[in-house]
Amino acid sequence: MSSGKLSPAASSLEHLRARRYEHDHPPVRNANEVFESRLSPLERVAVFITDRVGSMGFFLVIFLWTVGWVGYNTLAAKVPALGWKAFDPFPAFVAYLLISNVIQILLMPLIMVGQNIQGNHSEVRASWTSRSIRKPRKSLRSLSSAWSRTTSF
Repeated sequence: MSSGKLSPAASSLEHLRARRYEHDHPPVRNANEVFESRLSPLERVAVFITDRVGSMGFFLVIFLWTVGWVGYNTLAAKVPALGWKAFDPFPAFVAYLLISNVIQILLMPLIMVGQNIQGNHSEVRASWTSRSIRKPRKSLRSLSSAWSRTTSF
């Protein structure tokens, strides 16, 4: 058997062995990895912040900060027995409004940039998915025609 010749039993089963087909396309790549590798550092920061700001965790932080700020300053102004001193007096909350508006002004354009990048990412994924679906169809057609040629009597 070391001479490289197959036994009669093995040669009769040779037609069942999977054939290797040459592909007429480059190897399949991960669209997510390719897209993310092309992002600039600033774009990565924008996507990072967009992902975090659009989470329930961020919402809860803002909610608790608002409740704490407004609650403390309201109680300090309305219940003198507590002995608290209001740093942003009720009912105006001017410092709170200033801080929250600055946060909004800074985050709004950054979130829009991040959403544009995420939208581009979705378009790239859709395009790559469409291409990857077309390739197997073409391969299946060629396999089907090869199968029909080998099984015809």
